[in-house]
Amino acid sequence: MLHSGHAPYATYSRRGFWRGAVAMAWVAGGAPGLAHAAAEAGASPELVASTIAHVRLAGSGVFRWWGFTVYTAALWVGPQGLDTARLTAAPFALELRYARDLKGAAIADKSIEEIRKLGLGSAAQQDSWLAQMRAIFPNVSDGDVLCGLFEPKAAGGARTVFLFNGKTVGTVPGDGFALGFFSIWLSAKTVAPDLRTALLAQAAP
Repeated sequence: MLHSGHAPYATYSRRGFWRGAVAMAWVAGGAPGLAHAAAEAGASPELVASTIAHVRLAGSGVFRWWGFTVYTAALWVGPQGLDTARLTAAPFALELRYARDLKGAAIADKSIEEIRKLGLGSAAQQDSWLAQMRAIFPNVSDGDVLCGLFEPKAAGGARTVFLFNGKTVGTVPGDGFALGFFSIWLSAKTVAPDLRTALLAQAAP
C-alpha cells in the first residue's frame, strides 16, 4: 500500500518460538502475514542526517508477533540509494523503534544466530562480532530506538556505528560485519521477506 508522499508502511505477523525473549527483534520459523498500517516513520536521527547527505526514507514497516507490535523498522539511504547486491557500497542506516522490553544480550545472541544461518563470516569473525554486539547493545524498552549506521568511507575504514536513542553507544569496524548484520533484514534469504520488500520499496537511486 502506497501513501502519497511517503514510503510504503506495512505490518507483519510471524509465528514461532523466540529464543531469549518473548518479543525478540526478529524471529525464525513461521510465515509472515502481511497487512497494512497508516503509521509514519519519524525523522532520521541527527547523526544519520549529518553523515548521509540528502538522506531520505527508503521504506518502513511494523513487525508484529501474534498481534503484538515488536518494533517499527525504517531504512534510510542517500542519493546513491541501496543495492542489496552491493550492500556495503553506499552509506545507509537501519532504525528499530522497539515496543517491547528486551535484553541487549538477547538481541546480540539472536543477531549472531541469524548471521550464522546466512553463512556470513568465519567462525572466528562471528565470535568476535558477538562479543562486540554484547558489549554495545543496551537493554531496550517501549519507545527506545536502536539504529545501525553504516559508513563505507569513514576515516580508518568502513564501520557500523550504533546509536541508542540518538547517542552513539559503540562501533564495529569492517564491511564484513555490516554485510552480516544488515543482511538479517536485507538479504534475499531473510526470514522476513515481506518486511525486506517494504524496507527496500524506494531504495533505488
